[in-house]
Amino acid sequence: MDGNRDEAERCIEIAVNALREAKLDKAEKFLKKAETLYPTQKAKDILEKVLKASKENVTDEPTTPPTTTFRRRTTSPNAKAEKPEPNFTNEQVEIVKKIKKCKDYYEILSVTKESTDSEIKKAYKKLALQLHPDKNNAPGAAEAFKAVGNAVATLTDPEKRKAYDLYGADEANNGMRRQHHHRHHGSGFAYTQGFESDVTAEELFNMFFGGGFPQQQNVFMRQRRFHRAEQQQTRGEAQSGYSALINLLPILLLISLSMMSSFFISDPIYSLQPSHKYSIERKTNTYKVSYYVKDNFHSEYQGSLGRLEASVEEEYINNLKHACYREKNYKESMFIRARSFGDREIYRKAQQVTTPSCDQLQKMQNI
Repeated sequence: MDGNRDEAERCIEIAVNALREAKLDKAEKFLKKAETLYPTQKAKDILEKVLKASKENVTDEPTTPPTTTFRRRTTSPNAKAEKPEPNFTNEQVEIVKKIKKCKDYYEILSVTKESTDSEIKKAYKKLALQLHPDKNNAPGAAEAFKAVGNAVATLTDPEKRKAYDLYGADEANNGMRRQHHHRHHGSGFAYTQGFESDVTAEELFNMFFGGGFPQQQNVFMRQRRFHRAEQQQTRGEAQSGYSALINLLPILLLISLSMMSSFFISDPIYSLQPSHKYSIERKTNTYKVSYYVKDNFHSEYQGSLGRLEASVEEEYINNLKHACYREKNYKESMFIRARSFGDREIYRKAQQVTTPSCDQLQKMQNI
C-alpha cells in the first residue's frame, strides 16, 4: 500500500505541474489516477477545482491549486500570438526520430538476434527511461514508448520471438505498406501490429522498474486469462464432436500417465519444509541445515547418509541463491526508479531494503 501511496503522490505532483502549464486534461487524468491508487483529500480538492475550471472555460476562470498560482490569460485583437516554449529537448526529439526509422524490433532496441534476454532487458530499460511520457514530451514519444514495450515483450518471450524471427520481416513489409494510410492517424509504428504485447507499455515499465501497481497488474492478468479462456471455450463449442474428441485425447493421455505414474513413483526421501508426512527434523553435519523425514526413515532409507545430506545442502543453497537474486533485483530496481524520477523517499526506502537470503548465503560461505 505504501508503494501505491508514493505513486499517488507522484501523480499529484505531475498534475500540479500540468496545471502550471494550463493542461487541464492532463491534470485531471493524473488526479483521477492518484485517487484510484491512494485516495487523499489533497487530490480530491485539486480535482474538484480542475473539473470546475474545465466547465467554466479556463481562459476566463483560471484554476489555482494549493501553493500554485496562475496569471489570467488576456487576449486583445492587436496582440501577437506568442509561441509556447517547447517542454522537450533536441535530444528527446532525436531519440523519437531514431525509433521511428527502425525497421524491426531488434533495431529498435539496438540488439542482435544472438542477444540474450538479459541484454535485451538492459537495452529496454535504457530506452524506456528516455521515452517514458513523464520524462519525454517530444511529439511521437508515446508511440515510440509503446514500440519499445512491444519490442521487449516480443523478444523476451521464446514463442513470440521464434515467430517474429520467422515472420517478422513479412509483417514489417506489410506494415510499411499500411504506414502511409495510418500516418495521418498518428501512428508511425504500423509494422508492430502483428506482434503487440499482451500488456500496456506503462504496465511493462512498472514491471521492469519494480514500481507501480502490482494489485492492478494481477487483476489485469486475471482478466486476460479469463478472456482467453472464454475465447477457447467458444471455439471449442463450434467444433464438431469428432474434432472435440481429438483435442481431448492429449489431455486424457496425460491424465492416464499421471494416474499410472502414481503407482511407480515413490515419495521423496526428505523435504526442506515440515508437514504432516515429513514431521521428523534432522540437521546436516556440515552447514546444520534443517530437513524433515518420515517416521519410517531409518527402516526405509538404506543409502548413504552423507550423499543424502550433500543433496539437502545443495538444494538449500540453490534456493538461497534464487531468493538472493530476487532480493538484489528488487532493491536495484528501487534505486533505478528513485534515480530516474529523482525521488528521495524511494531512494531512502531502497537503502532500508534487507537481503536476508544473501546474508545467509554469505554466512554459509564463510563457514
